[in-house]
Amino acid sequence: MVMKRPSGKDQSGGERPAKPKRSAYDKALGLLVRREHSRKELKTKLRQGGYEGEETSAAIDRLGEQHYQDDDRFGEVLLRSRIAQGYGPMRLRMELKTHGLSDARIRELLDAAEVDWDALAAAQLRRRYGGTGTADPAERSRRAQFLLRRGFPAATVRSVTHADVDDATDDIP
Repeated sequence: MVMKRPSGKDQSGGERPAKPKRSAYDKALGLLVRREHSRKELKTKLRQGGYEGEETSAAIDRLGEQHYQDDDRFGEVLLRSRIAQGYGPMRLRMELKTHGLSDARIRELLDAAEVDWDALAAAQLRRRYGGTGTADPAERSRRAQFLLRRGFPAATVRSVTHADVDDATDDIP
C-alpha cells in the first residue's frame, strides 16, 4: 500500500492556512521535555530557530521561574552522565564551562560528586585494554594518552599506568 503525502490543500480544494510559528517559550519547553538544557544552550538553539533576543530571554527567564530550566540541575545531570561514561575531572570541567556554568559552581559539583578518580581511570583502562598490565613503555604511554584524552589529570594517569606523563596537562583550570 502506497501512502500519499497530503497536499497543501484542504478537503474543499482550498489552500490550508500556514501553521503559526510556535512561541520561543513553547519551542524551549519542547526542547526541555526531551532532556535538560543549560540557559546558554537554549538561547543558542532559539536564536538558530529565528527567535529574537528579547523573546528568547523572556522565555528562558519564565522557564527558570517555573523551575523547568535550572543550570544547577543541568550541571548535576551532565556530570553524572559523563562520570558514568568514564570521563575525568578536567574534561568535565571544560564541558561544564562551555555550557556557561561558573567556575565556583563547577568546583562545587565536582566536589559533591565524590568520585574516586583513580578507580574510575583504572576501570577505563580495564574496559579498554583488559585487566593485564604491560611492561612495554610504548604501550604504557599509549594507555596514558588514552586517559589524558578522557580528561584525567597527569598525577592520576601516572599512578594508574606507571607511565611518565608531563605535568603540564594539569595546569588547565
